[in-house]
Amino acid sequence: MIVVNGGSSSGKTGITRCLQSVLPQPWISLGVDDLIEALPARMMQSDGGVELGKDGEVEVGSDFREAESAWTAGIAAMARAGGRIIIDDVFLGGKESQDRLRERLEGLDVLWVGVRCDPEVAAGREIARGDRVPGMAASQAEKVHKDVVYDVEVDTSHTESVECARVIAKHVA
Repeated sequence: MIVVNGGSSSGKTGITRCLQSVLPQPWISLGVDDLIEALPARMMQSDGGVELGKDGEVEVGSDFREAESAWTAGIAAMARAGGRIIIDDVFLGGKESQDRLRERLEGLDVLWVGVRCDPEVAAGREIARGDRVPGMAASQAEKVHKDVVYDVEVDTSHTESVECARVIAKHVA
């Protein structure tokens, strides 16, 4: 299993797609955005679900945490059944988020990957994407890495996704 963590617009999804291309075996990519898209619409902008602030901050509530717990348990079950899984995530709580996921993935061989990106570069990508709340990339750029321990880190500020994927692939058993 590979867990890729980085802020919004840092390049995680591009790296994940490139990993799927450069790794010799097939890998399934699942991201926190997949979970959010699968949630009922009423959980968006609600106290128990996901709230996006006007400056890009993201707050999650107990209903989201419950859904996230079930989702990660399902991903762990897929990996335990032999699936090669890449999780594309955003550790909004830094180390606390990693610890929560680490508990769910206990007993699995996990490669922890940090994807860093200069906040100004990520903010430029955010504008170009047009599907994010302005300020999200800058607010998450450092926060998601606070006290998180990685096996490998890449920086997409000036490095293409495929090159980052090649660096990560060297660490995959």
